[in-house]
Parts: sequence; C-alpha cells; structure tokens
Amino acid sequence: MRRLAAVALTLLFAGSAEAAPRPPLAQIWVTTADGTLKLAPGAARAPVGRVNGKETVAIDTSKRFQKMHGFGAAMTDASAQLLSGLPAGKRKAIMAELFGRSRNGLGLSFTRLTVGASDFSPTHYSYDDTPNNAPDPELRYFSIEPARKYVLPRVREALAINPDLRVMISPWSAPAWMKTTRSLIKGQLVPQYYPAFATYLARTVEEFGRAGVPVSMLTIQNEPDFEPDNYPGMRVNSPDRAIIIGQHVGPTFETRGLKTQILDYDHNWDNPEMPMTVLSDPVARRYVAGVAWHCYEGDVPAQSPVHDAHPDKDAWETECSGGEWSPKFSEVLGWMTDKLIIGASNHWSRGSLLWNLALDPAHGPHNGGCGDCRGVVTIDPATGAVTRNVEYYILGHASRFILPGAYHVAAVKHGGDVEAAAFLNPDGSRVVIAHRKSGKGQVTFALDGRRYAVALPIGSVATLRWSARSQSK
Repeated sequence: MRRLAAVALTLLFAGSAEAAPRPPLAQIWVTTADGTLKLAPGAARAPVGRVNGKETVAIDTSKRFQKMHGFGAAMTDASAQLLSGLPAGKRKAIMAELFGRSRNGLGLSFTRLTVGASDFSPTHYSYDDTPNNAPDPELRYFSIEPARKYVLPRVREALAINPDLRVMISPWSAPAWMKTTRSLIKGQLVPQYYPAFATYLARTVEEFGRAGVPVSMLTIQNEPDFEPDNYPGMRVNSPDRAIIIGQHVGPTFETRGLKTQILDYDHNWDNPEMPMTVLSDPVARRYVAGVAWHCYEGDVPAQSPVHDAHPDKDAWETECSGGEWSPKFSEVLGWMTDKLIIGASNHWSRGSLLWNLALDPAHGPHNGGCGDCRGVVTIDPATGAVTRNVEYYILGHASRFILPGAYHVAAVKHGGDVEAAAFLNPDGSRVVIAHRKSGKGQVTFALDGRRYAVALPIGSVATLRWSARSQSK
C-alpha cells in the first residue's frame, strides 16, 4: 500500500508540473528608421518578470473593439499592367509574395479597383462610352472590357493565392454623357441620370462577379469634393450622395439581390461633416454600411466622432499614397505606421489601403494626375526588376500578422514615447504593432500579467506576436 501511495503521489506531482503554464515567448520583427533592418526577425523574448503598472504598453485582450479584415493596396490599371508584363515565373513569385502567407508572404487581404479610368490608366474611359457622348440610359454600350485585359486576371490570381482577399471598387467619374460637362473631366452627375448611374454600378458589380471577382464593397464616387482638371473626376456633394444612395443605388442593389456593401465619402479626414450629412439622412443611412477615408488632409482622429455618432457603421481607410514629396524612408515609415496602421485601427478602421500596388521607375504609367506617386513595389518593365519600397514594409508589419477576423483590442500606453495598437487573432495569437518615437531604455510590454522588454531604436517599427497557447515546462 505504501508503494502504491508513493507512486500515486509521484504521478500527481508530475502531472502538476506538466500542467504548469510557461509564459509564451514574444516573437519580434523590426524595421529600423535607417532601413538597415526591414521586417527582420529578432530573437524571441521571454518575460522578464511580473507587470509593475509602468509598462510602456499594456495589452488587454478582454477589451475588444472592431473586427479587422486586413491591409493592402489598389490594383490600378497601371499596377495590373506592370505585373502582367513580367515573365510568368517572376509574376507568380511576386504575386505569391504580396498576397500569400507562406514563405514570409505579406498576406495582403484588401484591394481596390477603379470603375473605369483613374489617373493611373493608359487612357481616359468609362464602362459606357458612346459615340459623341450620346445619352445611353439603357446602357446599351455598357462593357467592362477594359478591365478584362489586365486588372481582372491579376485579381483572380490574387484571389487564388488568398481567398480572404476583399475587393472594393470606386468610380472616378460617371460616363461623360451622364454629366454636366459631357466629359469625364470635372462636372457633376445630372439628376436625370441617377437611375442609369445606379444601374451602371450594379452591372459593374454583376459583371465583375461573373468574371470571377466578387465585389465586397463600393463607394459611389472617389474623392467627391474634388474635380481634377486633367483626369477623370466628378463632384458629388453630400446631399446629392444621400439622394443617389438612398433613392437609387441602394434600392437598385436591393432589387437585383446584390450583397455588395455601400460605403460613403471616400475622401479626406478634414471634412467629417460630409459623411455625417449622408448618415443623418434616414433613407440613405439604411443602405450605408460604413465610411471610407483618405489620408491627404486632416488627421485620423476624425474617424472616431463619426463612428461614435453611428457605431453600427464601419470605418475603412481606403486610399493613401507615398511619393517623392516625402522621399525619406524614416519619415514615411513613422508617419504611415502611425496614421494608417496604428492610428486607423485605434480609430475604428477595419482595414487600410495604400494607393498603387505597383508603379514603374517613372511613377507611372499614368495619364494626368499624380506624377510622383510611389507604389508599394516598383517594377521596371525594361528589366523586370522589382524593388520593395518603404510602403511594402509598412504594410507587412500589419498584413503578415493580423489575420482577417482579428479583433482590435486595448493597448494602453504609459507616456508618449511609443505609438501602439494591439490585436487578437482568430487562432488566439496576440499581436502588437509599435512605433518607437522617442525615449530612452527598453520598451516594455505587459501581457497576461507578464512583462516583456525589447530594445527598440528610435524611429523603428516592431511587430510582436505571442502564441495562442502557453507552453509547458
């Protein structure tokens, strides 16, 4: 009996030891301000002790906010053309790197397509161009043929690599015959053609879907408070957008059984009263799923009051471009991380999009508009060389680690040396993205009652990931 009791006691203690949780290691990837490290994996960090309440960032996964979908960039005509011009093997490799998750792929899961031409198109066109801009309210000339050449094949390829890829679309202009200028340049939509415009958008969604590219979301106009003078554009003020959405696009989509979500605005942070005007219209509000934001004016906190007034509406950051107006790696790394990754998430965005996924060394091809924009990657059509720009690494710090369906969770900062946002993935792993702006000594993180210390140089960006389950001793 004594021997049996001893064996049982030994097993009891052995089982207790095996079950004792070991705090998980923090895996880390760092990009430094000088670019010497770019998404570089560092040594895994073990906790250095219990929390003391003075950690730089304290992560609380019990406080959950919006569900994230992802990060990405627009597949413009220019981007699709450049990717399509690569040799097949090279194209497949860079597409897998951008959209896949194996072998350190970025896992981009959000993209934006134009409805007709933008400034990054070889020509100016719509999907219903008519002889002499003759009216065509029955859309007899409707065709998405321009998208079939480069854009749709590349998006189908991306979807095959990453089925979680979410596609949104935006027109830069209605067909010329629908507008006051009878041109794709400048002008407004003539009210007589609101029904035709709604059908135009619905048919685009339907045709893209039949071509193997399902459309998750759309806006009815890119940058509706801006009329560019040398590429397609159209002014659509907020009261008019409320009418177009509430009385035409929303009902048309509903009648045709389309589940594509309608987002309002698709313009800068500096005029949040504009989407508020649309959302204050009870008819339009019924059809609006969220608000799309751009980065070029104003600041990202503008997203929060709109969300607070309408908490059932999503927020998305849908356009921001890097360019030679800000050529320094360090400045772009810090600003875009703070505004588009950390800030956008902390102000309710479910995902962020940069502008062109790929451009050539001359910042094109483009036809009017931005002459010094920079793509996430630069593709030289003469040599096939692919250059990964700072925007590539900014996206990678988020898209590679934050999975579709992740929750944005609380990250409480102590002091102002670090910007940070935290996430809880569907698989249970925890992620924090941090930008070290100033300060001395190590940056400390609190998670599950444990304290983790990391040496981060000033200006660097880091992603830390903790596994879902504690290991055993």
